[in-house]
Amino acid sequence: MNKRKLQIDQLESRIKRFSYAGELPIPPTGWIRAIRLSLGITMQQLANKLAITKQSVQEIEMREKEGSITLRSLRDTARALDMELVYGFVPKDGSLEKYIDRKARALAEKIVSRTSNTMKLEDQENTSQRLKKAVDERMETIKRELPRALWD
Repeated sequence: MNKRKLQIDQLESRIKRFSYAGELPIPPTGWIRAIRLSLGITMQQLANKLAITKQSVQEIEMREKEGSITLRSLRDTARALDMELVYGFVPKDGSLEKYIDRKARALAEKIVSRTSNTMKLEDQENTSQRLKKAVDERMETIKRELPRALWD
């Protein structure tokens, strides 16, 4: 097993542990305010824990709601609430493997299509079955090599 495949497999196992988090809706007010209000913590109490002003807590909550908050602010606020910030990326395809498959298939189809068009011009057109086989073979090669062009 090559090094890159091993890295992908290890990362995949980490991602799977919290992939369900991508399905959770963010509270309309943001996590900070929702948790603070649910626990009955006032803005002033949170401000005291963070060693900032009440107005600064209000700004933090607003920035989170708008999506412009920094990771540092989220981490600091989580600590003040005696919680942990969980941060990561979850592939839209469900897994890194599926993501790589999709990208590799698209690139393979592009490459095979170019070759097929050239052959068609030379009156040497392939059958759809041969084209599918060529795409599948090229896709496997691309997945094995993971060329940088895959991400263009």
